[in-house]
Amino acid sequence: MGYGQQSPGGEHQQQGPWPPYAGQPPAPGGGAPWNAHPGPPPSPSGRRRSSVIAVVAATAVVLAAGITGFLVLGGDGDDGKPEAGPTGAGGVSSSASPGEPRGGAEDGTAPLVPGWKTVINPKRGIAFDVPVDWAVKSSGWVTYVAENGDPEETPLVGFAAPAILKEKWCRSDDDGNGTQEDTPLASVGSRAEPDARDTAEAARENARLWVYGSYAQPAKEKVTTGAAKPFTTKSGLTGIVATATSTGVDGPGRCAYDGKATAFAFENPAGDTLSWTFVGVRGVDDEVPEPTVRKILGTVRLVDGAP
Repeated sequence: MGYGQQSPGGEHQQQGPWPPYAGQPPAPGGGAPWNAHPGPPPSPSGRRRSSVIAVVAATAVVLAAGITGFLVLGGDGDDGKPEAGPTGAGGVSSSASPGEPRGGAEDGTAPLVPGWKTVINPKRGIAFDVPVDWAVKSSGWVTYVAENGDPEETPLVGFAAPAILKEKWCRSDDDGNGTQEDTPLASVGSRAEPDARDTAEAARENARLWVYGSYAQPAKEKVTTGAAKPFTTKSGLTGIVATATSTGVDGPGRCAYDGKATAFAFENPAGDTLSWTFVGVRGVDDEVPEPTVRKILGTVRLVDGAP
């Protein structure tokens, strides 16, 4: 993974650290039905491709390999579609109607968990809470993963308005080019799912593709996806949750680890399918424990979206 900066003229300069989203889910055949800014050239080492892309003041694009993100400024660009130019199973029952915030501010922006902070995707009208040590990115920030060696950096899957835990959790220079690249411990975000056939498909595919793209590729057989199950959040929002994990990842880099993902797909009052996804490293001492993942998931709620 690498963190670089692309000048307005398109020149890519590796600068050192970072890596996970964006856009609609991939088509059943595997290709993504949306486009994102191209990332840096494929790493010679062939390790997983994901990058961080940020548009700063509409002049510079920040790139990184591993998990990818970019900041969308203005327009209707969202979920990995920026405008032209750089610019458990079981849930918590509730008497509240689906999507209605319970506790905190009437608009649902106050955290439901005392001491946590709220993450909001205003474009999709989604909010959730994370512990205070997570870094909350702006609502226009988009993160995604792509196939190793894809010169177009076509996203496999992604999410917008993310929160990230320990962005520089693991640092390595796997391709030996002298640039240290960082891997985050975990990320979480949300998106729209206009091409999903149903919430079960959206949940399972999000979980599977995040684990494959971030940790297991090119070994699809090392990813196990669980069954889709009903789930209800604290606000009474109902949907489907699915998980995926990788086992036996043995890449050449020092930051090659197994991963896990939990995805929750649901519908808003307009009937649009939306999703929330957690993705993180698995099998390490500071792995985000499942009770914490489920606690974050339990806070997912609908709020007033952007006008």
